[in-house]
Parts: sequence; structure tokens; C-alpha cells
Amino acid sequence: MGASSSRGRPNQGQSKKSKGAVAPVAWPVPPSPMQQTTFKWRIDGFSSLLDKDEGWIQSSVFEISGLNWYLKLNPRDRKSGGKSEYVSLRLRLDDCSLRSDTVVEASFKFLIYDQSYGKHYEHQVSHTFQTESTSSGTSCMIPLRTLKEQSSGFLVGNSCVFVVEFIKVVTSKANDTIETLFVQKTNNTFSDPDVYTWNIEDFFALKSRDYSPKFEISGHKWYITIKPSGSGDNGNFLSLTLNMKEPHTLHQNCAILVEFSICIKDQETGKHKKRTGRCQFGENSTKWGWGKFITLENFKDPSYGYLVKTKCCIEVEVAIIGSSKMESITGSSNME
Repeated sequence: MGASSSRGRPNQGQSKKSKGAVAPVAWPVPPSPMQQTTFKWRIDGFSSLLDKDEGWIQSSVFEISGLNWYLKLNPRDRKSGGKSEYVSLRLRLDDCSLRSDTVVEASFKFLIYDQSYGKHYEHQVSHTFQTESTSSGTSCMIPLRTLKEQSSGFLVGNSCVFVVEFIKVVTSKANDTIETLFVQKTNNTFSDPDVYTWNIEDFFALKSRDYSPKFEISGHKWYITIKPSGSGDNGNFLSLTLNMKEPHTLHQNCAILVEFSICIKDQETGKHKKRTGRCQFGENSTKWGWGKFITLENFKDPSYGYLVKTKCCIEVEVAIIGSSKMESITGSSNME
């Protein structure tokens, strides 16, 4: 492993399958005010996740070294548009953890646990996290067909375990955090999305940040945030976000995995503008959406039919497809 040659971009890292089980404290680290810390993400019902459309799934937000992170997984990634499918991982630093004058140097390892023989597959990365580069970039770990092979030990009892081990980071916290994510079967009651439609009579009367009426889907209350002129550097875009109204109604340290879409209806031709996400909602992650949902130029273009005179229509589909529980282990030196 070497330091990244350019700020904000990861090195190519090294991928290998280790000869034995990996204990977090067994790896030598340079003198540092932190002990190595680990986030372990167990996904039960992995085959149900493969039944979903291609795309990234995000873990709940977890705290290590005083910073908020989340792990991203794409179980059906493709390299440069190729036909072969790979299991890929990314590490992302939550935007709220970074100020414009903050840089976080981090070295870490991605692992896929071999639950049968302890020969874990690993990929080591260094990355400089800053406001313009909060993601480590994509690390294509192994072919999906390899993960699914019974002899590999990666998929046992329809369960996979993905891990990020922090080797070096600016701030330290000697805790391990474990999240278990359960993905529901496709034919589960909650798999069919419920729909909420927000009809806006006068788009030009909206405030710089405005909100839809509250609505309830799958036992939880939600609302939509719209920023008609975007936010920050996104002033030429319309911003849309789905928000959970009362995350405290969830059990402590728990979250729900939500597959949702936000759609701006084309009222003339039916060629709607739609974006879809698969994210976890909880006390530390109450909103997800797109700061650059659509350019204001296209939104206001009469030929698209998104804005007819002063009226527009926004539709949200929400389906709960899983749940997770987070556990913190203080002073743990070994993760079973």
C-alpha cells in the first residue's frame, strides 16, 4: 500500500485472499493516537438483494474516530460496462462530518469474510477525504460468481459479511461497530411500494426551501423537501429529498432499508423524470435525495411538460425492504 499520489483519489490498492482469519489488532500500524477500528456489515437474505435491480445499497451511518461514515455495496457491478458482474465496495465520509477546511487521511481495508475457512478476501486502500471527494471510489472486489460458489465460504446460509477495517485515520475512537442488515424476500408484504402524490399549484410561490404535507407509508411518517433553486453550488438545479418525520419511533440503534423513487411527472407526454435510491433511514440518517435532481432549464422547458403554467406534480414511491441493528463493542480486540 502506498499513499495516494493525488489528493481526493484512492490508490489502486492490493487485493488478495488472506491465509487465515483476520483479527483487527493483528496488523501492525504506525504510531498513531488511534487503535484500529472495524465496521462489520452482515447481510442476511443476500439472494433477495440480488433479485433487486442493479445499483448501490448503503449501510447505516456509523461513527469511527469522531466522524460519520457509511459503507456502500454493489453486488452486481460491471467494470467499464462489461458483461461480468462484480461485488464492489465503497467507503464514504458523510458530508456533515467535513468542513471546507478539513482533510481526512485514511488507510483501510475492505474484506469479504470467508465464513467457512477463514480465508478472507481483502483489498487495501488509502484515500484523502475532503469536501470535493467524500467517497473512496469503487473497489471491485471479486466476481459475483466466485462469491456464490459454495466452496468459497463467502455466502453461507444466504448470509454475507462485509467489513471495513480502519488502519490509520486522523481522529481515533477505540470502538468496533457492527451492523446486521436483513433484506426481506421479494414476495414480502412490504416489497410493493406505496405511492404519495404532491400536487403543487404554484411552483413560483415556493420558498427557497419548502415542504410537502406529511404522509404515512408502511407505518412511518414522511415528507418531501424541495429547493426550487437548489442549494450551495447547485443553484442551477432543482433539489428533492425524502425525509423521515419521526425516526425516534424506531428501536434504538435500528434503521429500515427503504427502496424509494422520486418522480417529476410529465403532464403532457408521460415521459416522467424519475430517480431511484436504496438507502437506510434512522436517527442518524433521516433524509436521502438528490441535490441535482434536474436542471432548472429542463424543468421549466415547456416541451418537457414538467411545469405547466405554474403547476407541477411530484410522486414518491416508498417500499420498506429490510431492517438493520447497530451494536457498538467498546474495547473489543477481536471480532467474532
